[in-house]
Amino acid sequence: MLEKLQSEYPDIRVTTENQKAVENADLVILAVKPWLVDQVLSAISFKPGQVLVSIAAGVSFEQLTQNVGNEMTIFRLVPNTAISQLESMTLISSHNASKEQEQLILDLFNEMGTAMLIPESQIAATTALTSCGIAYVLKYIQAAMQAGVEMGIYPKAAQKMVAQSVKGAAALILNNDTHPS
Repeated sequence: MLEKLQSEYPDIRVTTENQKAVENADLVILAVKPWLVDQVLSAISFKPGQVLVSIAAGVSFEQLTQNVGNEMTIFRLVPNTAISQLESMTLISSHNASKEQEQLILDLFNEMGTAMLIPESQIAATTALTSCGIAYVLKYIQAAMQAGVEMGIYPKAAQKMVAQSVKGAAALILNNDTHPS
């Protein structure tokens, strides 16, 4: 798979060695399962000035700094599954970051939806809104579709109607800065 990636994008360098991957990087994105964070980070030597972006769920700045030191600039990110559609609500917390670094990360992840800077203390609560929120909306869509089917509407048509209605409701709020009520 790496060979295919390299052939399609000859200007990028690919490797399966973590240390080699971070050697010349300004920004290192850590996207591993939480139980692998310590193992992965303990095998990497970071250089001064490098920035670590962790997408490992539930791994705090305290745990990350135990592996990389308290001086390093670190970001914690919590995207949601809508990132696959470039519609994520991505939560971002920073540790030792400048305003310019925060803006860089916001700009990068705003390309994949909407990114918002929050204090680390709010990650658990906001994750419930953004990640679990998608599951709740999907459950609503499923229930509304089923109601439509029971009233004689074809499933695909019901799905499209309900999904567009949800999209429209979100647009009303986002585009008009109005309260849902």
